[in-house]
Amino acid sequence: MATAISANKAELLAIADAVAREKLIDRAIVIESMEDAIQRAARARYGAENDIRAKIDPKSGDMRLWRVVEVVEQVDDYFKQVSVKDAQKLQKGAVVGDYIVDPLPPIEFGRIAAQAAKQVIFQKVRDAERERQYDEFKDRAGEIITGVVKRVEFGHVVVDLGRAEGVIRRDAQIPREVVRVGDRIRSLILRVVRENRGPQIFLSRAHPDFMKKLFAQEVPEIYDGVIEIKAAARDPGSRAKIGVISHDSSIDPVGACVGMKGSRVQAVVQEMQGEKIDIIPWSPDTATFVVNALQPAHVSRVVIDEEESRIEVVVPDDQLSLAIGRRGQNVRLASQLTGSAIDILTEADASEKRQREFVERSEMFQNELDVDETLAQLLVAEGFGALEEVAYVETDELASIEGFDEELASELQSRAQEALERREAASREERRALGVEDALAELPYLTEAMLVTLGKAGIKTLDDLADLATDELIQKKRVEPRRRNSGGEGEKGGVLAEYGLSEEQGNEIIMAARAHWFADEPEVTGEGAA
Repeated sequence: MATAISANKAELLAIADAVAREKLIDRAIVIESMEDAIQRAARARYGAENDIRAKIDPKSGDMRLWRVVEVVEQVDDYFKQVSVKDAQKLQKGAVVGDYIVDPLPPIEFGRIAAQAAKQVIFQKVRDAERERQYDEFKDRAGEIITGVVKRVEFGHVVVDLGRAEGVIRRDAQIPREVVRVGDRIRSLILRVVRENRGPQIFLSRAHPDFMKKLFAQEVPEIYDGVIEIKAAARDPGSRAKIGVISHDSSIDPVGACVGMKGSRVQAVVQEMQGEKIDIIPWSPDTATFVVNALQPAHVSRVVIDEEESRIEVVVPDDQLSLAIGRRGQNVRLASQLTGSAIDILTEADASEKRQREFVERSEMFQNELDVDETLAQLLVAEGFGALEEVAYVETDELASIEGFDEELASELQSRAQEALERREAASREERRALGVEDALAELPYLTEAMLVTLGKAGIKTLDDLADLATDELIQKKRVEPRRRNSGGEGEKGGVLAEYGLSEEQGNEIIMAARAHWFADEPEVTGEGAA
């Protein structure tokens, strides 16, 4: 009998060791799951109301089973409590309030109990395995990993990563790439998400960072940090652009990435299924970088609007289709690379646009300042484009224009200020007609024109404005790169996006609108104060 018991003990520990090795989890977790299974079986045998504990010695395999009971004067729960008198039989000197151990005999596992114990152990081991997988991959986002295609489900590719499974969703695959079960495949670990059914490891072959990591593997200078990839943009399976810079003046970043006879870039191209890659020298000067990014097209002129985060590029007429690219691909990738929306104009378009703006601004100055055409055109030619610029510029700057003097400059400023007041008054009337409360006019930074815009958007009270988030109020529109006049604006921005308010100003406006929510709260003073 002793031999059988020791054999069982040895078998128990051998099973724990085998499961721990196979699932790559801690042996203590397996033993703990066995203890939990024994506890559940014992509760089924002796009653679920008992507080039963089990312990397996990790060295010898000895198993102990006991019930924990509390020593009390008056027993109310016979399963978890024991009187002082009965407690003395279990542990001499026991007093009220002590928790003592009541040893239980080992239990025989029936078929149902054994099956239940098996399920408990499997579940615990499965949970521990999932936790181990999550811990192993959670900090590896951004790495390239190689796996074997296990199966393809509804267009999504499931990849065996050895100790876990990852999935390449359809939108993260390279278009028209044929993948078969059993193929070895490299991909980028995009993100790892903890879920009840286990960690979900999302992989990608279409992300720009996949291309960056491939270059780091092929180009030692990138891996060593001598060359840096500052920006990357991809149209997966078709074309890509990367902006590179060298931190060592003796090393050409573009040449290093291309390699001898194109060996380095070709290795990346083959991995990305023939995707053409433009390697562009990165520049801190936005205009220079845009010119480089639009290669192979030649650019005549670049105009940058920092407030709107737009870039206007003028190209010769014969370069227009090359700059835009097939289905807008070249300008779209250049826009992603620079982080700004790009408008492509021909020389003729640019000339027409400048002429139209010149006429519009001249007519505005003629009407608002009551001056003749020559004087209005002179103001526009000197760079003035708005009434505010005339009204609030230094008088000396206006007087320095050829043919102007201080008297004329002062008169123009006075007329500009009167015109602005007329506009403000007209906006105030329109705002009131829309039903916008006067209380909104007392908030910081808000002009009457802004209040009209708010009113048209249905924001007419302090509460209406207070309910908005800052982004909903001032976030700029995100527009897709497009050729000017090609139609269609981009994604809608904040209500006051066109006015160029900063995030700090937006926060201040929202907080001022919410101030009345707290004004009615009673102040705690005197003895009631904390």
